[in-house]
Amino acid sequence: MEKPREACGVFGIYSRALAGELARRTYFGLYALQHRGQESAGIAISDGERTTAVRDMGLVSQVFDETRLAALEDGHISLGHVRYSTTGSASWENAQPEFIGRGEVNVAVAHNGNLVNARALRDDLAEEGFTFNSTSDTTFIAAAVVAELERGLPVGEAVRAAMGRLKGAYSVAMICRDRLVAFRDPHGFRPLCIGRVEGGYAVSSETCGLDIIGAEFVREVEPGEVVVIDDGGISSLRAAPARTALCVFEYVYFARPDSRFDGREVADARRRMGELLAEEAPAEADVVIPVPDSGIMAAVGYSARSGIPYAEGLIKNRYVGRTFIQPTDGMRQLGIRLKLNPLPSVIAGRRVVVVDDSIVRGNTSRKLVRLLFEAGAKEVHFRVSSPPVTGPCYYGIDMDTAEQLVGARHPVEEIRRQIGATTLAYLSVEAMVEATGRPKGHLCRACFDGEYPVRGSSQKFALERAGAREG
Repeated sequence: MEKPREACGVFGIYSRALAGELARRTYFGLYALQHRGQESAGIAISDGERTTAVRDMGLVSQVFDETRLAALEDGHISLGHVRYSTTGSASWENAQPEFIGRGEVNVAVAHNGNLVNARALRDDLAEEGFTFNSTSDTTFIAAAVVAELERGLPVGEAVRAAMGRLKGAYSVAMICRDRLVAFRDPHGFRPLCIGRVEGGYAVSSETCGLDIIGAEFVREVEPGEVVVIDDGGISSLRAAPARTALCVFEYVYFARPDSRFDGREVADARRRMGELLAEEAPAEADVVIPVPDSGIMAAVGYSARSGIPYAEGLIKNRYVGRTFIQPTDGMRQLGIRLKLNPLPSVIAGRRVVVVDDSIVRGNTSRKLVRLLFEAGAKEVHFRVSSPPVTGPCYYGIDMDTAEQLVGARHPVEEIRRQIGATTLAYLSVEAMVEATGRPKGHLCRACFDGEYPVRGSSQKFALERAGAREG
């Protein structure tokens, strides 16, 4: 389906008691975070002196097998990453964990987010003598830390100093000397949490990564906080005052439904979005169906509040992820059926409410509505459990420009006409915020209401273009 895509998932463990098992446990942690990135995957293992890594393009299950995991047995610190590119193109050079160092100082970094000052930071670091093979902003985060370590600062202080040079979104896990370090930008745009494992601790982008390895949730890394994990346990430094602005799209779409923020399951927030959507945008209909999987919980909520029966009317092909073999031009109109196929027994002759989490560009929504009418739907009432996306994201979502966004270019009635639905309605910003249970000021809603916590511009391919010009 046509959906916004997120930056990455990060994962790490520090435990001498689990030495020999860290690569396998990190593999499972990344497997749980696979929804956050499908372009590349990597794992690094360190014994405090030497760090060994395997990273490659593809899904976690494609990159790692028993042989590759066996090569990563020695060490008590692990670092893992799954990537979707938002700054820097999809290439092996930009796969993570990324390594950078000079002389005796080196670090390995896994990063989720997007720096809005990546180009300026790269130029400053280049003047300080750093050279880069990667065009990902992650490598600039690593270099900024290395620069501070070279001054002789302790690890936590070095990271805190480096954070003063970073602008934008970053949730980072890092192997630094004999320590695992985790830190978040002052707004906390992207999630990062801490769990307890035998003999140590784990960090993960979402709680589902902790759950899969049996880790006990401890707490979230606070916005603007640096957490250092070593044999002595956890120590914490405050790098900047927290100005919390967690991306609301984590609730709408990105996070797994079984993950938790502030102790609340994401599934519960999505169900509540559906309930409020039914209140704000009722429809006279016979059945409520979700767009799987992203619309399921909202559709359940819509059905419960409206009293309209819920049914699975679209069957998802669970084996279609990234599609490498594309349909021919003659088959293009059938492309959506690679992922979804309607059930006429549920749809034919009925007034259908179809619930999805978002409409970004509108192309897939148009194909979906056509598919439902072809299956015999009498009416198709399209309901969206988030507001219209009207602005680009600079913090790690692949929505670079307003020109890509149908909600930025057209009013709701025109979008309805374009996708061919009988009616179309979105959830309001206020209801979306209410459903999360968080105060409005503790969420980044910029792509919906234009209130950007940090101003920036698209960096996705700026560094490649700059390199081409400079070369």
